[in-house]
Amino acid sequence: MSGDDVAEWDLAPAATPAKPMPKLPPRPGTAPVDEAPAEPASVVAPVEPQLYFGSVDEFVREKLIYTYSRRVGPKGQFRWDENWWMYPEAISRLDALWRAWEALRLEGTFGMSAWWRDHADHHMRMLMAPDGVFAASRSENAQGDPLPYKAPPAGMFVDVRTL
Repeated sequence: MSGDDVAEWDLAPAATPAKPMPKLPPRPGTAPVDEAPAEPASVVAPVEPQLYFGSVDEFVREKLIYTYSRRVGPKGQFRWDENWWMYPEAISRLDALWRAWEALRLEGTFGMSAWWRDHADHHMRMLMAPDGVFAASRSENAQGDPLPYKAPPAGMFVDVRTL
C-alpha cells in the first residue's frame, strides 16, 4: 500500500455528526439519590408463566410414566419402582426433570428436544439402570404399558401452584 492510497482517505468529506442519542432512563435501583427518577410510561409487567404441573408427583403420574415408556422388570434391561417416591435420589432427579420440563416447554423451538436429550435421557438412564436406584425393584409392566405407578402418601407432595 502506498502513501497515495492512504492520502485519498484523508480527502473524504467529514461525516455529518449524528444526532445525539437520547438519554435512556436509568434502570430500576440505579438512579442517583439526588435525582428523582423520571416518571415511567405505563409499564405493563410481563405475565409470569404458570406451572403446568403442580408437583413432581403430578408430573410423574400425568406425563412421565406415559411418555417415557420402557418395559421394566427385575430381569430386564430397565428398572423402575412404582413406589418411586420412596427413594430420595429418585425424588431429586424426577423433581429436576419436572422443573426442567416446565422451563423448556416454554421455549418454542428446541426446548423439548433439549429436555429429552439433556435431561430426560440422562436422568432416566441413571434411575433405570440395572445397578441404579431401582436395582432391587420388583415392579414390572408389559411392553407398551405405562411405567408402574402407585400414589405417594397423602400430603407428601403439595401442589406448588396453590402456595
